[in-house]
Amino acid sequence: MHIVHVITRLILGGAQENTLITCKLLAQRGHKVTLITGPAFGPEGALFEQTRNAGYEVVVLKKMVREISFWKDRASYYELKKLLSRLKPDVIHTHSAKAGILGRFAGWSLKGKLSGKPRPLPLVVHTVHGLAFHPYQSRLLNALYIAIERAAGKRTDAFITVAEAMTDKAKAAGIGRSKPWTTAYSAIEEDAFLSPPSNTRIGMFRDQNKIPRNAIVFTCIARLAELKGHEYIIETAKTLRRSYENCYWLLVGDGDLADAIKASIHNEGLNDCFRFTGLVPPEQIPLILHASDILVHCSLREGLARVLPQAMLCGKPVISFDIDGAKEVVTSKTGFLTEPDNVGQLIAACEKLLNNPPLRRHLGKNARESVKEKFAPETMVDTIEEVYRNVVKCPY
Repeated sequence: MHIVHVITRLILGGAQENTLITCKLLAQRGHKVTLITGPAFGPEGALFEQTRNAGYEVVVLKKMVREISFWKDRASYYELKKLLSRLKPDVIHTHSAKAGILGRFAGWSLKGKLSGKPRPLPLVVHTVHGLAFHPYQSRLLNALYIAIERAAGKRTDAFITVAEAMTDKAKAAGIGRSKPWTTAYSAIEEDAFLSPPSNTRIGMFRDQNKIPRNAIVFTCIARLAELKGHEYIIETAKTLRRSYENCYWLLVGDGDLADAIKASIHNEGLNDCFRFTGLVPPEQIPLILHASDILVHCSLREGLARVLPQAMLCGKPVISFDIDGAKEVVTSKTGFLTEPDNVGQLIAACEKLLNNPPLRRHLGKNARESVKEKFAPETMVDTIEEVYRNVVKCPY
């Protein structure tokens, strides 16, 4: 098949890494693959380097940006439609909010005009990595996003989600209820996570970040941005550092709130136990996790945070707010789920792991075994290919 993937931008992020893995494996399996994306701006970093010599073509639409802009969005729609008309794909597979809307409307408008066998092409598939509507923004904005997603859902042959929770939330909002939904957990290139680096490399990493080699390190890997929950981590540190002088917190990432977060840590007198790596390339994430003891994830909205299975593949216990798809990987056998906003529960979970090294090892071992197959690239792409095949037979 000729498969076109459309995503808004190739910044560092779970949806983007998921899409690149999908494109690469589909190309390796003999499909013709084209990736259409917008430019990557901002502090999150770009992933264009990973697309070089990967076996598929990449096309950049300069006016397709994340921000809502009537003129740019209109121009992007027509440019995308023109490009798809030229490419004549069998499948258009969209990702993320902006590209998901523009790509599905453009693709559906071409249905039956490019080919009529075995059914009107192109087929339109959309992956829900996260939802644009959520309880932390206004009802009016949520209503607008839901209305747009319902309209786009009518122009979608099949949906893929990265967590069962996304399917439930979308259907509850009246999106694509008559269409097939499939969960394909977001794949991870697992080798580097399953193979620990040498103790020397781990020690050097801690030395470079001024973390004692015998310290217990809580790591958070997330953009320094709204709703990522760094304020809760700072609150836990205020309490825990009084009793556990050997605790350190490592914040990995960059973003618009970097200065504000650093100022908050300074104001709380916690500079001595917080470390920042800034933006790091994806290939450094396995080393960072292996050099850590516990992953803490306090985001208030995610599809299914990619860093959770990444840490679990490294044999690390995880603590996460119980949001969206987190419960599909974090259980009592692999870590702790806490109520969002509940700092007391977060502190209690941290203390249990601090006081019990055998428990950390036990949960970490269970965590690794629980996600190895579920998040393997072959598993994800097998599922996606099956969606493509099934949608051809769909009668609606």
